[in-house]
Amino acid sequence: MAGIVQFKDIENKLIEHKGQLVLIDSDIAELYGVQTRDVNKAVSNNPDKFPTGYIMQLTKDEKAEVVENFHHLEKIKYSPYLPKVFTEKALYMLATILKSKQASNKSNYRHH
Repeated sequence: MAGIVQFKDIENKLIEHKGQLVLIDSDIAELYGVQTRDVNKAVSNNPDKFPTGYIMQLTKDEKAEVVENFHHLEKIKYSPYLPKVFTEKALYMLATILKSKQASNKSNYRHH
């Protein structure tokens, strides 16, 4: 199905964090065709849409660990910002907020 996020599209970007599979904000931005700052702005402008536990900010040590273990995250190694990670539920909510064609089409995430 065109426009739907398939598990195979993101499985190499999934990170296990505190017992949950999550995606990092820069990978979500790439997936939705927006800038990372747009993802984070959408979250800060709509805090009521993201209950506690939907989004977590990595610590400096956690950031270093994911950069070391996930080579595609080398791009954030020298960023002064601590990235956020999003649960599957947060992805649904984010897709309803972001104003991009990719986000609108991909709000229908399918696990298989």
